[in-house]
Amino acid sequence: MIKEESLQQPEFSLDEQKKIFRKVTWRLIPFLIFLFVLAWIDRINVGFAKLAMLSDLQFSEAVYGLGAGIFFIGYFLFELPSNLLLEKVGARVTLARITILWGLTSIAMAYVNSEFMFYVLRFLLGVFEAGFFPGVVLYLTYWFPSKQRAKINGLFMTSFAIAGVIGGPIAGLIMDKMVGGIGGHANWQWLFILEGIPSVIAGFFVLKYLPASPKTAKFLTLPEQKFIVQTLQNEANDPTKHSTLKQLFSNKKVWVCTAIYFCIVSGNATIAFWSPSIVQALGISNNLTIGLISAIPFIAGTIAMIWNGYHSDKTGERRIHCAVATLCAGIGLFATGFFMDNIYLAMISLTFASAGILAAFPVFWSIPTMFLAGTAAAGGIALINSIGNLAGFVAPYMIGFIKTSTNSLSGGLYFVAVLEILACILVLKTMSKN
Repeated sequence: MIKEESLQQPEFSLDEQKKIFRKVTWRLIPFLIFLFVLAWIDRINVGFAKLAMLSDLQFSEAVYGLGAGIFFIGYFLFELPSNLLLEKVGARVTLARITILWGLTSIAMAYVNSEFMFYVLRFLLGVFEAGFFPGVVLYLTYWFPSKQRAKINGLFMTSFAIAGVIGGPIAGLIMDKMVGGIGGHANWQWLFILEGIPSVIAGFFVLKYLPASPKTAKFLTLPEQKFIVQTLQNEANDPTKHSTLKQLFSNKKVWVCTAIYFCIVSGNATIAFWSPSIVQALGISNNLTIGLISAIPFIAGTIAMIWNGYHSDKTGERRIHCAVATLCAGIGLFATGFFMDNIYLAMISLTFASAGILAAFPVFWSIPTMFLAGTAAAGGIALINSIGNLAGFVAPYMIGFIKTSTNSLSGGLYFVAVLEILACILVLKTMSKN
């Protein structure tokens, strides 16, 4: 956390200020994107492993849905403590710990041999990854003022989409090439091993590469350090912002944001865990082809995410940008379920839904820091993210349960579509118009 100091703020022209924040962006964002891509791939590769894992282990769709979703129970229980700990011990140590432990757990997934072990390891993956995403969102508030955060959040959150774009083809390639019991392992086992190892290695690089705060950033000059610290300190001292945990829990906007985020995440979990199954249900059988086709919605999502964050910052408007995105998500998911018998219309609908879901994230995360600061920001971001991410448990489980009951994915997609539209209504009805 940036502590208050009496610093004389250096004078920089507007162009010089932009250059300073560009320098920070290029130093931090690509590396943070890389880390989250690893985390996201290790979180959702179970969706590709499922294509062979379920038959090998005799798991039902409901077992898969529960296992995919139980990740978020561990995530929920440990996220708030992790983010409060980050504020005390720093981002570098926290993010390194998280990255190494989730990589090891992902590798261990290769040795699942029972439903119980499947549930335990997915739960532990959630425990160990808890705090990474809200930790990064909090960490970025140490470097960038609020007027830039939708764009910066959008750039970082392209990692969702990038992971989908590259994760699908890579997973499909591994599943396609590592068949026949190579090294005594099935292709889905190799998927967990080969995608877990890079995370363990990357965790050690975090300790070397990531600066704790602007004050210790050697890539900045001393005047640049002072400028960033004082700019953010002036913003944190805004009396209209809540800064204590007591103020956090009594703030109604925090709980509304939590409900909105729950609805948004339900859509994200759907495309993350069920896209391969949706593509397979459309009649595609080759693993590599499934991976390539599954990447299409995420490409659209990347473009929509960057544009929506940029345009929201440019106009200074958050509410409509978030509401329109969630409305598009709801319409797209409903249409995907409706057109499941038509591969072309279903893929167009899924792509439209993905664009809406991913476009909502960067704008949404600029909203809580409009009324929270300090410890309340650390706790608030973690609280909203941890409770909201319980949708990652609810949505996959409900889709799996409905598919097992009806032998169709459509009902589950309708269920999630309703949640996305509910998010749109909550944003329009309860969030401030500025």
